[in-house]
Amino acid sequence: MNTTVSVLFYIKRSKVNLDGVCPIYTRVTIKTKRFEFSSGKFINPDKWSIDGAKVKGTTEEARSINSHLDYLKSKIYDSEKNLIKNDIAITSETLKNKLLGIEERQRTLIPIFQDHNNKIKELVGKEYAPGTLERYKTSLKHTIDFLEWKYKISDIEIDKINHAFITDYEFYLRSVRNCANNTAVKYIKNFSKIIKICLANNWIDRNPFSNYKAKIREVERVYLSEGEIQNIINKDFKTDRLSLVRDIFLFSCFTGLAYIDVKNLTKSHISLGIDGEKWIFTHRQKTETASKIPILPITQMIIDKYEDHPECCNQNKLLPILSNQKMNAYLKEIAGVCEIEKELTFHIARHTFATTVTLTNGVPIESVSKMLGHKNLRTTQHYAKVLDKKVSEDMMILRNKMLNSNNDKIIKNAN
Repeated sequence: MNTTVSVLFYIKRSKVNLDGVCPIYTRVTIKTKRFEFSSGKFINPDKWSIDGAKVKGTTEEARSINSHLDYLKSKIYDSEKNLIKNDIAITSETLKNKLLGIEERQRTLIPIFQDHNNKIKELVGKEYAPGTLERYKTSLKHTIDFLEWKYKISDIEIDKINHAFITDYEFYLRSVRNCANNTAVKYIKNFSKIIKICLANNWIDRNPFSNYKAKIREVERVYLSEGEIQNIINKDFKTDRLSLVRDIFLFSCFTGLAYIDVKNLTKSHISLGIDGEKWIFTHRQKTETASKIPILPITQMIIDKYEDHPECCNQNKLLPILSNQKMNAYLKEIAGVCEIEKELTFHIARHTFATTVTLTNGVPIESVSKMLGHKNLRTTQHYAKVLDKKVSEDMMILRNKMLNSNNDKIIKNAN
């Protein structure tokens, strides 16, 4: 039988007792994982053969102890055969439990996933944002639904999860759940964290993700042009509701703050910066990274406008912001009134800050990254790529105009 199990006997010299003998230990290795236990036998260190991994000589003591060690080795390999016969994955945990007579409890996926989510819940506000918990809860729901859709079961033993399971799950997310590429990849990434927990605890000995590859695709970020921003600023809205939504949206356009971060702002988040001017000092809820933003004149005007608003006074808010759903619904109205053809959502304001407001006006990308609260510059560089594409498109228009003009006359005159 081809075996993945190896057995080694050794003595623990550090545990020599008052009688001058030390315990003989058994080390069992399965691939790269191992476990150890006492053989129950003791020997004088001088009588132990390191190379032979047994007691030296042919004395009665040597024969008795070596016979016991042979018995242990045989028992270990018999346990391995029994696991194979019963189609149970051979891991350090399953073999140890079988060998020591511990009843093996087959671990299943859903309780492990739920336990993970419960721990995330306890750490919300400390190490995790509420949105992180919601994403993992959604991932768990999709996993449960997938098990029912594919296997007609409510749970599965973790050692049954293989490469085919992962690819079938991805197919389910893309087809049945109609997830876009990046959304599907993120759900799979969440699921892979649960598998990593299983591997770290030696509950499984192989990684079903080892030959799996999925890649986040760059998504074209929509942002407003300078003219579109000016359109929204200049528009005289007939209802206070649309005026309020416009103002909060513009506040985000000129600070780069996401919806939830604007909602969480209080007056205490405003302090004097290194230049003696007013800055916003906050942390992004999504990533818990610091965000320090100098307040521009239009931003200050919006803050001053709502300083005495009842909601700001009674609830200690910097601005009276509506729910994200209502904000986006009213932004669609604003887009229609201002004749903006783009699908206007609140998050476009953040993209607009990164592109039109800052990078286009020569603000260094490192400074933009700091204000946006990005963890690394690569995230911010995507906005620079967007601007490069816009430059290319604008130059293509100019190129075509020049090709259609009388350039041949210019060339002839030059000659």
